[in-house]
Amino acid sequence: MTSAMLNRAREYEAQQQKTILPRQRPGFHLTGAVGWVNDPNGFSFYQNEYHLFYQSNPYDVHWGSIHWGHAKSTDLVRWEYLPAALAPDMPYDAMGCFSGSGAALPDGRHLLMYTGVERVTRADGTQAELQAQCIAWGDGINYEKDESNPVLTAADLPEGASDTDFRDPKLWQEPDGSFRAVLASDRGDGSGQVLLYRSDDARAWELVSVLDQSNGKLGGMWECPDFFPLGDRQVLLVSPMNMEPSGLEFHAGNNVIALIGSFDGRNFHREQVQNMDYGLDFYAPQTMLAPDGRRILVGWMQNWATCSFVPAGAKYFGQLTLPRELHWHRGRICQQPIRELEAYRKNRVVYQNVFVERETVLAGIRGSMIDLLLTLRPEPDCAFLQIALRQGGCHETTVTYFPGEQRLCLDRSRSGYRFDVVHTREIAVQPEDGTLKLRLILDRFSLELFVGRGEQTASVVLFTPEQEDGIAFRARGNAEIDVEKYDLIIEP
Repeated sequence: MTSAMLNRAREYEAQQQKTILPRQRPGFHLTGAVGWVNDPNGFSFYQNEYHLFYQSNPYDVHWGSIHWGHAKSTDLVRWEYLPAALAPDMPYDAMGCFSGSGAALPDGRHLLMYTGVERVTRADGTQAELQAQCIAWGDGINYEKDESNPVLTAADLPEGASDTDFRDPKLWQEPDGSFRAVLASDRGDGSGQVLLYRSDDARAWELVSVLDQSNGKLGGMWECPDFFPLGDRQVLLVSPMNMEPSGLEFHAGNNVIALIGSFDGRNFHREQVQNMDYGLDFYAPQTMLAPDGRRILVGWMQNWATCSFVPAGAKYFGQLTLPRELHWHRGRICQQPIRELEAYRKNRVVYQNVFVERETVLAGIRGSMIDLLLTLRPEPDCAFLQIALRQGGCHETTVTYFPGEQRLCLDRSRSGYRFDVVHTREIAVQPEDGTLKLRLILDRFSLELFVGRGEQTASVVLFTPEQEDGIAFRARGNAEIDVEKYDLIIEP
């Protein structure tokens, strides 16, 4: 039975989303139905449809009163909003239904596991917000919280771990029917660790192991863990807070990293670390295994350090990335846009062997919702080769390739983002045979950049007026390019 709080949120969503015109949203990046959105949650395939939940505050365009919003899709491109799934309507989650995951069960039920937050007064009189794990069972629309909640509490933590930083369960079911979950935890000293738990019924859990920990070297708290096999390797995704920069691989602040190694069923042995996105707006990703065997990832396309800028009059704020397929190349996890997007490509325009000098504009190469594929062939005397996107008035966003340094620079300083925050990112790249391939996906309010076969990605939020959609190419020195552009047309 749904609570009064959940019904209120559902009614508010249903009323308010009608006031947002389709052109005011991205075409194929999921936003909240209304209000604030952050982490993707519960990403799963249930009853022949993809279900994606998200952290939501339906009543404001800022974080607070965290519910679980809900949407579904048959192809991961066109999304249909469903009624909100969870509201903070119980004592153990009164401060919010925080991040978690979902699993489709063989008996036809859909299981959600999430972090509930409760404010308590400790014996010494201080107040704290305790975090514990909860479950809910549902049918794809309505979800009933379990009577045994919370099912994982501070009593289940290793000695010394913090009871106020224990969150973000990623749940899955093993072939034998038992469950596993990885959770984020603070060791009690400000550094992060990921815990592995096991259960037979999703209610009674036991700690299996500490899978990995930062030891103060890879940021502080590790949020939103995910744990899965990819090919013959095991991957532990985490979102570290407060990282120190390291060359061009990690930037200061919040990052998303992949810890890559092997797993024996109990212990994880880390062998490699890589960044998962080199842009300005990417955090808290979650993956799922699609029925066809693809590992698909979606992330929050925003950044806690830069999300204070909300355009005046906005009725929603925040969006999720385009879902991405994961694969291996050159020993790295690579990401590519889901192949389903290609069904929405229209109006192909192709140029080959275009000589670029100063500023080159090509007929038919423009747009704010496009899939743009480029092959860059700089000559030895080329100092830089630049792509200027979303041009118009005083606006443009640039991607500049410095071939001598094998470096890309992404700059959204003139994209319409009016807060004085970091607007540039540099990315080390590895061209093949002197050629660099780029794929750029534009969707009204964002740019997602894929380098090569997806060895590097960069996600960026833009606030450029939609009509400002020009594209230009610039070079200092000799360079040639191939261009292939498609309009992306997704009907409401």
